[in-house]
Amino acid sequence: MNNLTTILSEPIARLGATTITLGHALAFGAILFLGLFVALVVALWRSAKARAVAAAEAADHARDAEARMAGILASQAEMQGRMGAIAEVFGARQAELTQSIGQRLDAMTGRLGQTMTEQTKSTHESLAKLQERLAVIDTAQGNIQSLAGQVVQLQAILSNKQTRGAFGQSRMEAIVADGLPHGAYEFQATLSNGSRPDCLVKMPNSAPALAIDAKFPLEAWNAIRAAEGADLQKVAAQAFRRDIEVHVRDISEKYLIQGETQDTAFMFVPSESVFAEIHENFEGIVHKAHRARIVIVSPSLLMLSIQVIQAILKDARMREQAHLIQGEVIRLMEDVSRLDERVRKLQSHFGQSAKDIDDILVSTSKVTKRGQKIEALEFGAQPVEGDAGSAETTHGTGARAEAGARVADSKTGQLRLRVVEGDE
Repeated sequence: MNNLTTILSEPIARLGATTITLGHALAFGAILFLGLFVALVVALWRSAKARAVAAAEAADHARDAEARMAGILASQAEMQGRMGAIAEVFGARQAELTQSIGQRLDAMTGRLGQTMTEQTKSTHESLAKLQERLAVIDTAQGNIQSLAGQVVQLQAILSNKQTRGAFGQSRMEAIVADGLPHGAYEFQATLSNGSRPDCLVKMPNSAPALAIDAKFPLEAWNAIRAAEGADLQKVAAQAFRRDIEVHVRDISEKYLIQGETQDTAFMFVPSESVFAEIHENFEGIVHKAHRARIVIVSPSLLMLSIQVIQAILKDARMREQAHLIQGEVIRLMEDVSRLDERVRKLQSHFGQSAKDIDDILVSTSKVTKRGQKIEALEFGAQPVEGDAGSAETTHGTGARAEAGARVADSKTGQLRLRVVEGDE
């Protein structure tokens, strides 16, 4: 015993002024072990208590879930019975609707075929009449084209400075014959006073004719060209001026007849160079000719004048044919108006048929969609979680199902189904 006491009193460490013995260390270890044991006992007691509470709550949740599952299964069985009845009703309604649609389509097809046959026949008749009118118009157009074909391009007339003899007469006749149709002119025609102009152009609408003279004094012009020296050229120029003035006076006196010819006549100069020389160096002759209502024309000016006359003749002939064309166009417009009216009637029939078909397609689409909704319904059980949050979610879903309603419509009536969940 003394040895044990001695051993326990034996110091093993020193902490400041305090000496720690083996007995102190053993006492401290015993106290520490006892504290740990007490803490372990308390922890085990609390764990057992928590497990008991959790087990009780789990049992309550299980009983609640079983009760809810039983209600859901009962509601599902009731819903399956009602959905079977709905499927039978929809099957009967769909058969009736299919039969009704088939009958309406057959009747509509018959009416549409009859209408199209009548409209096609009417359209063919209108097109035949239109073809006849177009044939008449083509004939009139051919006449106009034949008149237009008579207008030919005038050949370019080269200036010839060495004119002589009857060159002026031949050039004038070539220009007139090339530019005017046969019968619109006459060479060497005799007037009421016995005069015979080189050409007489007949104007449309019984207007007075236009006289053209081609007897230009080329000898005087050749004398000017052959003169050597200023004096001789002056004498030749005076002779040329005198001959032109005499010729202008003769044309005015012979060819300007009131009511028979135009109040203006043409004096044809067969050379462009001679025409330019007259206007440049003999301006007085030009003014005297204008006062006497005589127009001095060169080959190019005569060609232009003939083209204008030809256009006037063409317009006059076209006006003669215009009343025929106008009458045919009026009758053509009447036929086109009747054709337009019949086409509009046919369009209205087509529009009504298209509307009926659209209504049928809408009804068929509704029936098909509702059938697909019925076919897509699933009756499997909802998954149930083992916690309070899942129970609340299931409860909320059931409440919404109680307030839901499904309505089925058809052409023959309405079928309304309200699915009510059982009381929880």
